Amino acid sequence: MNTLTDKIKMTDVPPEASRLARLGLAMRRYRIAILAMQWGIVLCYLALVAIPAFLPLPPDQTHIWNNLTRFAQFAFWGIWWPFVILSMMALGRMWCGVLCPEGAITEWVSRYGMGRGIPRWMKWGGWPFVAFVMTTVIGQMTSVYEYPKPALLILGGSTIAAIAVGLIWGREKRVWCRHLCPVSGVFGLLAKIAPVHFKVDRAMWDASPAGHRTSRQHVVNCAPLINIRRMESASACHMCGRCAGERNAVQLAVRSPGSEIIGNRSAGNKDRELDTWAARLLVFGMLGVALGAFQWSASPWFVTAKQAAAEWLVNHEIWWPLREPGQWWLLTDYPEANDVFTWLDGGMLLAYIGVETFIVGGWIWLCLKLTGLMTGLAWQRLALTLVPFAGFSVFVGLSLLTTGQLAAEGLTVPWAHSARITLLVLAALWGASLAWRMAQGHRSVALAGILLATLLPIAAWSTQFFIW
Repeated sequence: MNTLTDKIKMTDVPPEASRLARLGLAMRRYRIAILAMQWGIVLCYLALVAIPAFLPLPPDQTHIWNNLTRFAQFAFWGIWWPFVILSMMALGRMWCGVLCPEGAITEWVSRYGMGRGIPRWMKWGGWPFVAFVMTTVIGQMTSVYEYPKPALLILGGSTIAAIAVGLIWGREKRVWCRHLCPVSGVFGLLAKIAPVHFKVDRAMWDASPAGHRTSRQHVVNCAPLINIRRMESASACHMCGRCAGERNAVQLAVRSPGSEIIGNRSAGNKDRELDTWAARLLVFGMLGVALGAFQWSASPWFVTAKQAAAEWLVNHEIWWPLREPGQWWLLTDYPEANDVFTWLDGGMLLAYIGVETFIVGGWIWLCLKLTGLMTGLAWQRLALTLVPFAGFSVFVGLSLLTTGQLAAEGLTVPWAHSARITLLVLAALWGASLAWRMAQGHRSVALAGILLATLLPIAAWSTQFFIW
């Protein structure tokens, strides 16, 4: 029962299976094709990350279609990341299991690594929050969207870290993805609203007459380290299809996009730390830090504050903040493009993101906290109703890069800002409807609380789109 043919026989499609369930079984059956596609993406990813970093900066007259650096920038920031975010909300973490180059690399190298057990410190629930904030801030400090060297530093550095983790911990597992990946926490939150998932019928699993024999002879390699029998959430599942049809209890299925959030029992979960960190990532990370990162470069308030700070420094004859560190990996340093950050620039950038995180994230947290007190629901659980809004907020921010790069090529999208605000308003209403269904005894209060929580970030986006 160890040959590929035998494995395929184990996943023969039952006649009563739905088309979606058949697709899940096909993913398991044609695993080799998926692997081939993954490694093709790995090669393209490595080339687009590494090669542009060693080329001279592209002249102004170059375009996406005739310059590798500009093409790589558009591929990563204009197409790749915005639509990866959308894919999480539509298909769960299928990107992680089928397409992600880092996941494929770290799992592959772990086959030849030391295979050590996962240390306790790595399982701390705050790593996704810390990693997301650090990579976002470093990316802004070094202008990752505009230059290839910071992209190599952040994306390539993440890949090297994933390789190192794979070589030390786990055996044919994705330990990096589960515990340390900077976007794993964001992906896990967005996957909660995906309308497709791998559904596990625990009763069928336990009742399977060949269950124990099958388990011994063909153990499913769940790379993200999930106990498949007990899997209820789509957050950690990479949607790779390897467990499809296992014991006739696992199948790709459709669900209501809000069912996992409505049915979530975070308030009673024993592992409260993980729930709290996920809520912090949502409120202060995706709706705080990310919003500040998307807005600082367009903000006239940032310019005014920096000018005031520079005048104060000059008047007090404090000169070192006005100097340039001269290190591209620390602060933006491209004199040939007339783009150089001083220590003051870097400090003001950090301050702007920090203040916006405190104001916007604090406002949302306060609304959730007060709503929770009035409804009896934990604020961590109420925060999950903001997953659609946070997801579309990140997508909207990334889409600014898409339209900006297209505008540089002479392709303008005049209706883009109106479409963005419409998406955000609809996402806010979606979250409010989830809160309405969640708070059965205090529906009006929950709905008003979530709408109030989204009011400030919508106002911030509207200011950027229509006033600045």
